[in-house]
Formats: sequence, structure tokens, C-alpha cells
Amino acid sequence: MPGRKKSNNLREATAFAFLAAALYALNMPFSRLLLESVEPFFMAAFLYLGAGLGMLGLWYFRTKPKDRTFATVTKDEKPYILGMVLLDILAPALLMFGLRRTLAANASLLNNFEIVATSLIALLLFKEAISRRLWIGIVLVTLASVLLSLEDFSAFRFSSGSLLILAASTAWGLENNFTRKLSNRTSSDIVIIKGIGSGFGSLILALLTREAFPQIGFILLTMLLGFVAYGLSINYYVKAQMQLGAAKTSAYYAIAPFLGVMFSFLIFQALPIISFWVGLILMAAATWFLITDTISIQHTHLHKHTKIEVKSVGSDLVSDTVEYTHSHFHAHHKEDEEGHDHSHPSDAGTNIIKP
Repeated sequence: MPGRKKSNNLREATAFAFLAAALYALNMPFSRLLLESVEPFFMAAFLYLGAGLGMLGLWYFRTKPKDRTFATVTKDEKPYILGMVLLDILAPALLMFGLRRTLAANASLLNNFEIVATSLIALLLFKEAISRRLWIGIVLVTLASVLLSLEDFSAFRFSSGSLLILAASTAWGLENNFTRKLSNRTSSDIVIIKGIGSGFGSLILALLTREAFPQIGFILLTMLLGFVAYGLSINYYVKAQMQLGAAKTSAYYAIAPFLGVMFSFLIFQALPIISFWVGLILMAAATWFLITDTISIQHTHLHKHTKIEVKSVGSDLVSDTVEYTHSHFHAHHKEDEEGHDHSHPSDAGTNIIKP
């Protein structure tokens, strides 16, 4: 029955969205654990290589031999790909050095500063509009980040670990804006490019700085974490988005930092100080404004198109009418109801890709 099938598809897509968030939430606490045995540059390298090589394997086994080709990198894409890879070398290194000096629960929440950085860079460099709700969310995330970063309230001294994580989030914010310029590429393409490119770049840095080479068991665990927390997370995110649309999927995915906090409590069993709980409340309020802003400006529906295919049959040309349906996303801004932003599932998936 069509109705029951649609309902099952929506439930499956919702499960994929939550699964994507849960898998990404594993990143902070387990990275913090592995940093006790793996140096930061090697950690970043094997996380990214795990994601890139893992997604390359999935793509290879899921794709028919005749379709195993990557789209040619265009001249316009080259600077954005280079910028994306370089920033994905810098950002995870900053994150790993920061994680060594702060709590994993703090790091999970501070990672939300990436939203602030992404939005402000989009405003300043690419002249994108920011809605009222998004401004409120930005202010609340910033206040929470300041509170979570303070090490000594009396001297107003900031934690070096928290500042490094905020720097990583800012680098990822710029990287997000570069990635959005690669809208013609699938999410798998992007994860493979940035995973392998940034992974090998971080590996070179680790060797140049003479970090201690980790044991093979820890290398495999780190690559597995990268594949699960980055590669599979994005894979399930895209699956969910195809059924739910960009707005609903990103709303479900917004629970990732809070799941990261929960996992951190379960693993490390250390309760933070009162400022953490205030920061958590501010971050939850910010997330609500960000989610409602996303849902209020986006909706998704199906478009049916008719195209005429011309086929060669013997020496004759025969036309054939074919109908096909695909998802289409529109963004309606309250300030300008006539404005439309036309993007497709492959575009939308690139906006929040991590790593």
C-alpha cells in the first residue's frame, strides 16, 4: 500500500538521521581516549584516511564497473578543493591539540561554534543574508562558547584547549563555505577527496614533526573511528536527506553535540563545574533557534518533469517521452518571499559535511 510504504520510508529516514548524529557524536569522546596513545597529527591523519578510504571502498563496491568514474576537476573547482584540503589539515590538528587540554564534553559543545564561523564568513565573504533567528542563535552560541572557554573566572583567563577548539571550528567554518562551492559533486566525492587529501597531508606533518609512530592496533582503531564517525555518518545523513529534505534532517542532526556530551559522561564519568551546565542550557537554546530558523525557511517537494529522449534505431531516429521525479528544495526568506534558491540533494548534502 502506497501510504504504508511512504510511512515506513519516513521512519527509516528519521532513523538514518538520528544514526548519523549518534555516529558523529562518538568522535569527541573516543578521539580523547585515543589521544592518550596517538599523537595529534597522526590522529588527524588516520581519522581522515579512515573516512576517505572507507568511503572509497563503499563507493567501489556499490557502483557498477561502468559507472566507476570521478567527474573531472574543473578550473573553477581547483582553488576551493585546495582550500578545503588545506583547512581540513589545519582544523583537525587544532582540534586534537585542544582535546588534549580540555574535557570531551566541553569540546562537543564548543564544536557548535562552527555554525557561528560558517554563518559570519558566509556573510562577510559571500554576502549571504542572516535571518533574525540565526543572529539570536549566533549570539547564544558565542556566549556559551565564552563561558565554556573560561578557565579562571576571577582573572578572566581562557583555557588554551578551548581556544584551540574554537580555532578549529573557525577553520571548519571557512572550509564549509569552500565546500559549498563544489555543489556539482556528490557527498561521497567530497569525503573521498578531503579524507584522502587531508589525511596524507596530516601524515606528512606528523612525519616532519617527528611524532611517535603509533602502534598498528591504535592506527586501525583510529581509522575505524574516522570511517564510522565521519564516513558512515555522512552516508546516513545523505540517505535521510533524500526522504526528509535538508531542513528536517539538519534539525535531527542537531542533537549530535548533546549526544557527544552524554557519551563523554558515560565514558569518563566526570561531572563538570556549574559553568558547563549554564553553557549547555545556552547551547540548547541556540540550537532551538537555529533549528526553527532552518525549518521556517525551507520546504521540500517532488517535481515531475517530462523529457524527450531521441534514440537511434537502425538508421532511424525515434523519440521517446520519459517522465521522472526528483526532490527539489526551495528557500523562502521572510524578508523576500519572491526569492528562490534552487538546489538538489547533492548540493544540500555538502553544507554540513564533516570531516
